[in-house]
Amino acid sequence: MSDTTTKLMLEAYIQRARATMFLSGQFQNVTFHNSEEVEIDIMRDDEDISIAMHDLSTGARLNSADVYTNKGYKPPIHREKGVINAFDLLKRNPGDDPFQDVDFQANAIAKGVNLGQKLSPKIMRSIELQAAQILTTGTVSLVDKEANVVYTISFNPKATHFPTVAITWGESGATPLTDIQGVADVIRNDGLGNPDLLEMGEGAYEKFISDDEVKSRLDNRRIAGNGIVPMERMGNGGIFRGTVEIANYKYDIWTYGGRYKDPVSGLKVKYIADDKVIVKDSMGRMDATFGGIPKIGLPDPRVPRELLQRVSSEDNMIDMQHHAYIDAAGDGMTVEVGTRPLLIPVAIDTFGCITTTQP
Repeated sequence: MSDTTTKLMLEAYIQRARATMFLSGQFQNVTFHNSEEVEIDIMRDDEDISIAMHDLSTGARLNSADVYTNKGYKPPIHREKGVINAFDLLKRNPGDDPFQDVDFQANAIAKGVNLGQKLSPKIMRSIELQAAQILTTGTVSLVDKEANVVYTISFNPKATHFPTVAITWGESGATPLTDIQGVADVIRNDGLGNPDLLEMGEGAYEKFISDDEVKSRLDNRRIAGNGIVPMERMGNGGIFRGTVEIANYKYDIWTYGGRYKDPVSGLKVKYIADDKVIVKDSMGRMDATFGGIPKIGLPDPRVPRELLQRVSSEDNMIDMQHHAYIDAAGDGMTVEVGTRPLLIPVAIDTFGCITTTQP
């Protein structure tokens, strides 16, 4: 019951758990499809040289121009849903005037959109986890709450691209510059490009800039291009830290503190662990594919069209299919969000990852 007190309803505060997409955003060759699987033909070149001939009469040396491999992949399926009960439409939404009569249709739309905004980031974090696993191991392994592996795929990376250091960074005798150069040379030889990105776990970065040899390199003002700059956010969750030159390579240094809630332990886990350093050629081809989820029949005409959209964007590297339906009695509406995302490191030899601690 109202009394003589006057009250002002302030704008509601809704804390959103935004999904950061720093790693998955690097898979920029985006494709949308409605197929069960995706395939790609891969033709690789190498740095062969022409061998001189001493007799013109022998003719030219024969080369093959049609050698390629075919690879096929089946994307994982992500579908999340929630239910809105009709009696919940009597309740006001956060920030609504409690003395304003309820518009059931508008309230259903608002609650449905809000539910979709809660479900979509869950899928986006799974996509980011795909990217993290690919860039740090070359393999994707997704588990459920009971730690059962529900999806796995290996892109068959070379073990030499994922070494563990001989001496833990931060300890006496550690050689972070040499460790990075070693992986960079492997990437250069196998991937035929120059690595130019270092994406470091927070712990690895702190040990990197604390190393005496690294500090000497960064503090030498006579060497142009080296230096750590103040923190600058230049990506979806990533922080640009500066540049460093090692041997014949010049790197932009990034750190990334993005996290997700582990479904097994319930603890927050960093996408890039503290002891990981990704070494990467930014020009290496990385694909993102999104498959449609089939439906039989036309959309439920009783559902507001705002809840029946497929939101696809190459720029934002996302494809979310929103679906909703009302039960026979009209007492409940189920809202679904889903997609079939698969990230593919087509240029598998253009990146690697260093583990900076000994087991």
